[in-house]
Amino acid sequence: MEDKIQMNPVGFVQREKPDEDVKDRRIISRVVLDAKFSEGLSGVDEFSHIYIIFWLNKVKQADIGTLERHVFDDPKLPLVGIFATRSPTRPNPIGQTLVELVRREDNVLWVRGLDAYDGTPVLDIKPYPDWERGQWIVVKDFRAPDWLRSINK
Repeated sequence: MEDKIQMNPVGFVQREKPDEDVKDRRIISRVVLDAKFSEGLSGVDEFSHIYIIFWLNKVKQADIGTLERHVFDDPKLPLVGIFATRSPTRPNPIGQTLVELVRREDNVLWVRGLDAYDGTPVLDIKPYPDWERGQWIVVKDFRAPDWLRSINK
């Protein structure tokens, strides 16, 4: 039995130039929400960082192929499962990026560091840091594989 989930975007990504390098985390882009969600942004501008959750609409489902692949498609790097990567080719093409919130004007958020294409549907926005019962959840002492540490030097 296959369960179906239906989602509707709350807004869309707008980039200054549609062909910008989405991996350039210095670039500021806009998240334009449907005007009916403007009230839902009340207070978001008090946060310095927010998560943008979006639908990877430029990724074709047929591209998924094997569930294991070499990191960055480089045979010198380890073979890992797609859930151990940030690859856009996944069973559910959902992206999530922690971005800096530069400013808000009505239903528009200017954010720095969003790795989504122009026109990408935005599914949700959540503040950072996470919290539970008055306690911030900020991971400072995290574990990562050696291959990731080696490419991050």
